[in-house]
Amino acid sequence: MSLNHVRPWRDIYRRKSRQIMVGNVPVGGDAPIAVQTMTNTLTTDVAGTVAQVQAAAEAGADIVRVSVPDEASSKALKEIVRESPVPIVADIHFHYRRGIEAAEAGAACLRINPGNIGDETRVKEVIQAARDHNCSIRIGVNAGSLEKHLLEKYGEPCPEAMVESGLEHIRILQDNDFHEFKISVKASDVFLSAAAYQGIAEATDAPIHLGITEAGGLVSGTIKSAIGLGNLLWMGIGDTIRVSLSADPVEEVKVGFEILKSLGLRHRGVNIISCPSCARQGFDVIKTVEALEHRLEHIKTPMSLSIIGCVVNGPGEALMTDVGFTGGGAGSGMVYLAGKASHKMSNDQMIEHIVEQVEKKAAELDAAQEAAE
Repeated sequence: MSLNHVRPWRDIYRRKSRQIMVGNVPVGGDAPIAVQTMTNTLTTDVAGTVAQVQAAAEAGADIVRVSVPDEASSKALKEIVRESPVPIVADIHFHYRRGIEAAEAGAACLRINPGNIGDETRVKEVIQAARDHNCSIRIGVNAGSLEKHLLEKYGEPCPEAMVESGLEHIRILQDNDFHEFKISVKASDVFLSAAAYQGIAEATDAPIHLGITEAGGLVSGTIKSAIGLGNLLWMGIGDTIRVSLSADPVEEVKVGFEILKSLGLRHRGVNIISCPSCARQGFDVIKTVEALEHRLEHIKTPMSLSIIGCVVNGPGEALMTDVGFTGGGAGSGMVYLAGKASHKMSNDQMIEHIVEQVEKKAAELDAAQEAAE
């Protein structure tokens, strides 16, 4: 059994929401929080887009969104959907016809921005296409594209305006007896996003897609997303997430999982606990962790690994992890297995040895899981 125990004081009580399906992925209710990303290739480049979708799926993405800006993209979408290992969400802006075409092409979900898709009649046509092709819808409210009448009413983008926009479009879907929808209320400002999401969470039982839009580059965007999404998730709000970074989509998936893993909401792969390194370190912690992160990317089994440079905190951290290595002296350190000191290993051989130990532990955990099922 893994040492990743869930303790009562760490429990997060998720908001109760309806459950919908995005292809074969359940969203909302008691389903795991889904991790999404979005391709940045030209959709008409089918091979390039499919390769990016597959890379994101390999990194753990449950759902991938693809832009559909023109008719040529709609045609390409059909082949992308056919080759994708995960459900595809079609990103629709301005042209309602693209939403209809995307549903016909097999998209699992349509992401429509109420502020720019057109009048209610056009939205109704998109709804009908979604219904006809067993396709769900994400209402995507964005602070940067709120409807003119709401900006005139409130004077600027604000949480109240964003919630009102979302509820207006929920009403349109419900008036058309369509209930397979989720909703997002994104902004690039963390405070605005958090307030809007809290408001919409109180006003509807629809599943919620979380995101801090246009968050920034890999480092700054990760920090902003971790603060914004982390606090909402801690409050129990959120059924799917997308970390929006000016970076490779695979990085978005990795960051999304790390946020969920840090809160105990998803468990996938090796969670490395490592020290920042200091003059006490018995080996090069930074280079070791960099190497192990790369070497252990193939492990999907949830488990923990501690890499600590010295004996001040190393033994204590190792007690709580599946595999551990604590720096000592004379060019060697202690290997811990299942929280107990096991044997010494030389620093120059420890990376290969740790990889072997992690792979062995992962195989044991997988076998135990299969036996339990």
